[in-house]
Amino acid sequence: MNEKRSSFTGKIGFVLAAAGSAVGLGNIWRFPYLAAKYGGGVFLLTYIILAVTFGFSLMMAEIAIGRKTGLSAIAAYKTLDKRFDFAGWITALIPIIITPYYSVIGGWVLKYLVGFLSGEVAAMAEDSYFDSFIGMSWEPLIWFAVFIGVTALTVLFGVQKGVEKVSKYMMPVLVVLTIVISLYTIFVMPGALEGVKYYLMPDFSHFSVMTVVAAMGQLFYSMSLAMGIMITFGSYMKKDISIEGSVGHIEIFDTGVAFLSGLMIIPAVFAFSGGDESALGQGPGLMFVTLPKVFNVMPGGTVIGAAFFIMVFLAALTSAISLMETVVSILQDKLHLGRKTAVISVLIFSLLLGAVSSFGYSIWADVKILGMQFLDLFDFVSNSVMMPIVALATCLLVGFVLKPHVVIEEAELEGNKFKRKKLFSVVIRYIAPACILLILVSSVLNAYGIIKI
Repeated sequence: MNEKRSSFTGKIGFVLAAAGSAVGLGNIWRFPYLAAKYGGGVFLLTYIILAVTFGFSLMMAEIAIGRKTGLSAIAAYKTLDKRFDFAGWITALIPIIITPYYSVIGGWVLKYLVGFLSGEVAAMAEDSYFDSFIGMSWEPLIWFAVFIGVTALTVLFGVQKGVEKVSKYMMPVLVVLTIVISLYTIFVMPGALEGVKYYLMPDFSHFSVMTVVAAMGQLFYSMSLAMGIMITFGSYMKKDISIEGSVGHIEIFDTGVAFLSGLMIIPAVFAFSGGDESALGQGPGLMFVTLPKVFNVMPGGTVIGAAFFIMVFLAALTSAISLMETVVSILQDKLHLGRKTAVISVLIFSLLLGAVSSFGYSIWADVKILGMQFLDLFDFVSNSVMMPIVALATCLLVGFVLKPHVVIEEAELEGNKFKRKKLFSVVIRYIAPACILLILVSSVLNAYGIIKI
């Protein structure tokens, strides 16, 4: 299996594909509203510090595990230590759960993209538009099916012709669009500069433990950690490519897009709301309710809004492709299925489970588990419970069972340097486990309403 395994053509292909996975909806809507909620500049500073320490170390470990074993998550953990077989199975379940509901949201993005391109801006700016749309039984399902169909078609073409090629074109376009829209927002929207000040100037009176918890939680979303994606991509990585250099470039892409998204959204909403910070903390509503209102009154808003949703669509699609590729890789490794059979199997399953998430806002809206609708439940279980457990298991495996030297040796193959290996060793053994336990405990407390994240 390993000898016939697909691979990326080189470092650029790997970095753009991995960055495409990391840059998704979490960067574009979740990062800005968390930054607004937790004090703007102080959250941004906390996030950057954690990204180059906590996030860097976890990503190094996952990519090294993938490349060393040449296997996807399930087989990789078991190969390294049979006692950690459970971590592989949990890791495998995460993208299986996330892919369907993530694609449902991708379908919403596609709906808004087509709406802006067809001139329905005023209608989409109405307060009731979004709730009315997701409350329909079949239209959201159709958009979801189109989105996941495009995702499956890309994965069907394989690693080099599908995942890598799409990322090579989409990622540069996404970055350019983000820069252009950010500059336009700042210099065209009256009052936007006050939002820039709020976003960039750290106010340490807003700093708390919850700032750190929220920033660490965002790292999992933002950098595709503990989902099996980086292990899978690492298994496609050639031995002469620098892991440390690649992770550094992925960090720049990921953090850069998150930073620019905040610079694009926070000043725009800040100006639109007259400096009302509460207008920023609306979660999904920020992208589907508040921003259409902003674009509706912004000079040239129809064009900028269309460009924005093109950017969001590209980000959502690259991440969905990575999620599905991870599941397909697992099926190929464990069941020895051909790529076509594996893709079709994942597509059918995702359509069924995604329909559950979609109907959770319409015909099954009254059905709730732990007080959550289906999509929110899937999100909580995968992101707030399973991912921290996998990340903690990875730290224990690399930090105390295999020891950090195993990752260091893999990173230094073919004469490559690992300049931050001392930082990696300390973080993966001591700092990261403590941070992950903090995330896990706070997530459970948040679920029971004891604290609010």
